[in-house]
Amino acid sequence: MRILLTNDDGVHAEGLGSLERIARQLSDDIWICAPEVEQSGASRALTLTSPLRVRKLDDRRFAVAGTPTDCVMLAIQDLVTDGKPDLVLSGVNRGHNIAEDVTMSGTVAGAIQGMALGVPSIALSQSLALFHDDVKAHWETAEAFAPGIVKRLIAVGWPANVVMNLNFPNLPPELVKEVEVTRQGFRDVSNMHAERRVDLRGRDYYWMGFHGRPSTPAPGTDLNAIYEGRISVTPLHIDLTHLETVSDLKQVLGGAPPKG
Repeated sequence: MRILLTNDDGVHAEGLGSLERIARQLSDDIWICAPEVEQSGASRALTLTSPLRVRKLDDRRFAVAGTPTDCVMLAIQDLVTDGKPDLVLSGVNRGHNIAEDVTMSGTVAGAIQGMALGVPSIALSQSLALFHDDVKAHWETAEAFAPGIVKRLIAVGWPANVVMNLNFPNLPPELVKEVEVTRQGFRDVSNMHAERRVDLRGRDYYWMGFHGRPSTPAPGTDLNAIYEGRISVTPLHIDLTHLETVSDLKQVLGGAPPKG
């Protein structure tokens, strides 16, 4: 099995090393194409207004001056030679990608781009207690459980328009309770905020960040599983249509457009 690895934390990130150790338990045919620098929060951004520079680190390892989506597209269309990958693994992200995070996540976007190009794809993320540089992630937890979960997923398969989103709790392996198949949750508190600061020339600038406040998630959601120490496996797709509202709107809209 040929496996392509990518991430959004950058080609030198600890999590990419963790992902490579996971992948090598599945195959020896491993290719890596990751951003030159961190691209967290890039979502499905493409680089359209400047050329993409690719740095070849070795025969099967590339760094791209672009986003995770750029990396996967370039790898599958050009950089991976003698046949496209059988599987894309994106991560292991430093910090979970659950609830509304998945719409901003470059990690999830890397998997989505693999799916869009016809390759089964999985995003992997390791939860943190606090998103600070001095906080050590439990990479050993993702490494302990991801190979078995990925093997099981490959064995059963999943629809071509779906990506799998794996999140591992902020616990050492021996304290992880179980695996739960979940749905995407949504926080009941807002964690994003912009802090206004002033530079040395007296000009305002803003620094985006997260409060890290816990929410009260519903059972069965990815949030609830991570909060309670379980591994979350969420099938995701990019159809954002709210079908219930479609049905309601069809009662009042359709046919000739209303005037006035």
